[in-house]
Amino acid sequence: MSVYLHDIPLDEAKRRFDTALAEAGLSGVLGVEHLPLDENAVGRVLAEPIWARLSSPHYHASAMDGFAVRAAETEGAGPTTPLVLRVGEQVVWVDTGDPLPDWADAVIAIENTEPLDSAGNPAPDPRRPYAIRIRAAARPWQAVRPMGEDIVATELVLPAGHVLRPADLGAIAACGHTHVPVARKPRVAILPTGSELVPIGQPPKRGDIIEFNSIVLAAQVKAWGGEPTRFPITPDDLEQITARVREAARGHDLVLLNAGSSAGSEDYSARVVQRLGTLLVHGIAVRPGHPVILGMLHVDERAVPIIGVPGYPVSAALTGEIFVQPLLARWLGLGAPAPSTIKAHLTRKLASPAGDDDYVRVMVGKVGERWVAAPLSRGAGVITSLVRADGILVVPRGLQGYDADAEVTVQLYTPLHELERTLVAIGSHDVLLDVLAQHLARHDRRLSSANVGSIGGLIALKQRHAHLAGCHLLDPESGEYNVAYVRRYLPGEAIVLVTLAHREQGLMVAPGNPKRILSLEDLLRPDVRFVNRQRGSGTRILLDYALQQRNLDPAHIQGYEREEYTHLAVAAAVASGRADCGLGIPAAAQALGLDFVPLFQERYDLAIPRAFVDSALLAPLFAVLDDPAFRAQAASLPGYEVRAMGTQRLVQP
Repeated sequence: MSVYLHDIPLDEAKRRFDTALAEAGLSGVLGVEHLPLDENAVGRVLAEPIWARLSSPHYHASAMDGFAVRAAETEGAGPTTPLVLRVGEQVVWVDTGDPLPDWADAVIAIENTEPLDSAGNPAPDPRRPYAIRIRAAARPWQAVRPMGEDIVATELVLPAGHVLRPADLGAIAACGHTHVPVARKPRVAILPTGSELVPIGQPPKRGDIIEFNSIVLAAQVKAWGGEPTRFPITPDDLEQITARVREAARGHDLVLLNAGSSAGSEDYSARVVQRLGTLLVHGIAVRPGHPVILGMLHVDERAVPIIGVPGYPVSAALTGEIFVQPLLARWLGLGAPAPSTIKAHLTRKLASPAGDDDYVRVMVGKVGERWVAAPLSRGAGVITSLVRADGILVVPRGLQGYDADAEVTVQLYTPLHELERTLVAIGSHDVLLDVLAQHLARHDRRLSSANVGSIGGLIALKQRHAHLAGCHLLDPESGEYNVAYVRRYLPGEAIVLVTLAHREQGLMVAPGNPKRILSLEDLLRPDVRFVNRQRGSGTRILLDYALQQRNLDPAHIQGYEREEYTHLAVAAAVASGRADCGLGIPAAAQALGLDFVPLFQERYDLAIPRAFVDSALLAPLFAVLDDPAFRAQAASLPGYEVRAMGTQRLVQP
């Protein structure tokens, strides 16, 4: 039995789905609601155009407080030839908004008149004079809002498909309407499935997975104009899932069946769709998100589309963006979603499978005059890639990726004005960067960081892919940190090394240090499993230097070739039991409840091109480094010493 009907191209999958929707009469607005004209209509989508029933204003109205006149009777008035007009006979008082008398065609503002009493003296009440003296002639329709100045009866006020804003409600009311026709919100059922799932708030046991995909999917549906309903978790049981899908289809316009769409023994989604309707697609050439299911349910003589959403969170969110958002837009009468895009340069080489459309989430920043895009971790289960992403780029089928610095098109999630205040940090990982990001946010700056190791950060500076690079590179010959490497990797560049902190490095071990790992020599023991940092990282260079000084052969270290990209990733490997120890910083050990064996102290610098040091963009960075609150928070972390924080050294070309 085939586990997938076909792993078909995305455009073919969309075509099949669209055809089935059209045949079921589900290609347009699902229904119309006539809402009272009040604040609850904001954000809803007009299902029909709004035509003006009344003109606005629907009479000739005074635009200010003053006197209504016939313009022709003011001719000849001037500074030296004032003209006196009798109130009641030639002029009448009008307030702003009052209708003009039928005979009047202009208004003279009160401040441009001299109110007189019957004796020709200044009137005690300027609003009730006997006469007025004017020293300038009035123009026809001066200070008058003519009928229909804003809206003329029968004209189009707002088109169908318009998303209502607060000001729109006023225009609709002004032209004579009391209710507004809006598209009915699509009702979307979200069904999480899986015997391994537990609800939020229930402490997970080993093997349990906290169910949060339904929250993300429901939030997407709500943001896109639908009404989500989250159903309880259904265990991996064909009969129970079938019953739950049937129940959901009876009261909803769309069913999102989450997980169970792959080819495992307990993946029932495709069979459920076949039982209750037509399976259109099972498997799409998209990464992440291969095992997407598209189908039509037939329940109680109703056709209800169903999407089998993969269980991995990144795949689930992407499925929502590719299929759910356009469908909801169509049902609301909106045009196809059109995200804003920019051209950006990739900060590293990007490899992709040639047979799939590859969706890659990226961080984005502006370095100098160029936009840059740093690809994020690409695992289908890496939920943090959704959190950190500023946008997404699509590598089309047929391409095997892009070279570093290639110009690509990025569809943005983050507004441009936020990206323009982003500091891009590429280099060595340190937990202080997260604390720094928190403090920079208070100065209207974002810090986006990518962890590629110290040398990778210096290369990023050379390629103009970052504003700053964290580095802690020990030069074996001089014993100095970072200077020699800056000169080697950035020849001809003026770089300022700004000290962030001095910090300890050592071995992170399991609580209680059950294997009594106390030195680098212990790494060569056959019962010790080590996890390393990647080549080019400062921690890896420090380790290799220390091993060489002690004449210790890395080939005898079990796990030396196994690499992680951050201190926290190394700590996680030890905490999970995948390794017995790894070299890192005490703050990472403390974060995951590990013990720490101190071995070294090193200096961690921020390498910054001199051209950026005095820029307005980076000014808040130096303010934070001088902030006593930030220094105190950094000093409170285990293994950090901050007396040299903010010290600058210029490395000349």
